[in-house]
Amino acid sequence: MDTAILHALRQTWPPFVLVAGLLLIGAVAATDRLFEGSGAWLARVPGNGLVLFGSLMGLVAAVTVVLNLDTSVVFLTPVVLHAARRRDLPERAFLYGTVFMSNAASLLLPGSNLTNLLVLAGRQGGSSFAAAMFPVWVTSVVLCGLVVGVWRRHDLRGRGQRSFGSVPGRLGFGALGVVLAVVLVLGLRAPALPVLAVGAACASGQLVTRRASLAPLRRAVNPLLLGPLFVLATALGTLARLWGAPARLLSDLGTPATSLLGAAAASLLNNLPATMLLSSHVPAHPRALLLGLDLGPNLVVTGALSALLWLRVARAEGAAPSVATYSRVGFVVVVTTIGAGLAVLRW
Repeated sequence: MDTAILHALRQTWPPFVLVAGLLLIGAVAATDRLFEGSGAWLARVPGNGLVLFGSLMGLVAAVTVVLNLDTSVVFLTPVVLHAARRRDLPERAFLYGTVFMSNAASLLLPGSNLTNLLVLAGRQGGSSFAAAMFPVWVTSVVLCGLVVGVWRRHDLRGRGQRSFGSVPGRLGFGALGVVLAVVLVLGLRAPALPVLAVGAACASGQLVTRRASLAPLRRAVNPLLLGPLFVLATALGTLARLWGAPARLLSDLGTPATSLLGAAAASLLNNLPATMLLSSHVPAHPRALLLGLDLGPNLVVTGALSALLWLRVARAEGAAPSVATYSRVGFVVVVTTIGAGLAVLRW
């Protein structure tokens, strides 16, 4: 029992520390209005709604890759909605595209999704992981954008009202933290503590030099949320090691079945407990498992924390997200992206 707990702790603490650091950096960047300024700038780009949609989805994908998908949905959902409203365009494509793209784009770097870190458990560096996952990531991002764009194609044909308003962003501690996070995640096999140190330093610098409020940082790195999730992950990791059945099941499955099991488990249980149950031992097909665990949550809003955060933020911004619409469109997104991703993996 003690050995199983120790092994589970060794698997779980680095991912949670790294995510806490990335969330801190994201909160500092948001306070510097980097995300808001980027969204306002994109709203002024010439072109119709499709151009704006593609540009904003690119921003969502980039922030997801660098700063984690939870950072993306929390800080970019308001930005994307405001950009659509600035142009007087229907917002449904932008609303659902943000959460679907955040999940789809979370395949590229270890820190992009907590599930990546838990499955890897420090066994692969950021640059080698990115090189292996890049073809699948590109496929998932492009197809996710296409599915949502085709779904709301009539909304996106209009040009709307081109907005010339600007929101000045600040190139301060937030931008510095983003750059350092990319370098550390790509360059180090164990970047958790260095990234947390960068996040803490950037947050402290911002608080001291700008006398900023502590509230955004506290909301971003919420110990009442991360703490129970850490305990749950450790407990499930211990159970999986003592039980052994999930590992035995995965060892008998091929690539497609591994991916489908990951997607089904994430949809039924949420991707965090699903990851801990399925990754207590090194899986035979880790990339296929991540394909299911990262993309499967696009099927139901309870499949990942990111979708639950998206629901809360979207409602706070006056949008009206529908759980039924999420699943109806998400089914097409999941089938398309996982199917194409499996084809890329086999190729």
